[in-house]
Amino acid sequence: MQPLEAGQAAPAFTLPGADGGTVSLDSFRGRKLVIFFYPKADTEACTREAIDFSAAKADFAGAGTTLLGVSHDPIKKQQKFVAKHGLTTAIASDETLDMLNAYGVWGEKSMYGRTYLGIERTTMLIDAKGIVARVWSKVRVANHVAEVLEAAKAL
Repeated sequence: MQPLEAGQAAPAFTLPGADGGTVSLDSFRGRKLVIFFYPKADTEACTREAIDFSAAKADFAGAGTTLLGVSHDPIKKQQKFVAKHGLTTAIASDETLDMLNAYGVWGEKSMYGRTYLGIERTTMLIDAKGIVARVWSKVRVANHVAEVLEAAKAL
């Protein structure tokens, strides 16, 4: 699992959104975009991260930046996740793994001696031209959103 690096073009994608529509990289052209990849909806760290990004949505908008959360969870689970926690950020599902593989965030992980496939918690800041400006790998949720916001403001 090797995530994209700063300076690389963000791969195109179109995914089903929890709002019932679709989201694509093209729909964000001309604006900065933060994509936060999370392993599993409605788990403790993923919920905290999504709530933190939602709480900062207006601050990111003030920095000309849109937010998008992506996981492998089925769209119905994503919709329940959004409704249960009142999330205001766009949330999308990649059940096909096409986008997750293209962004290099899906791969082998290990926990408690067990190996499995999953998402490495990663955040990417993409500039208005579709180029990856910054990558945070193996994200620790505490204070992460503030750090991403500062980077978005500086871009």
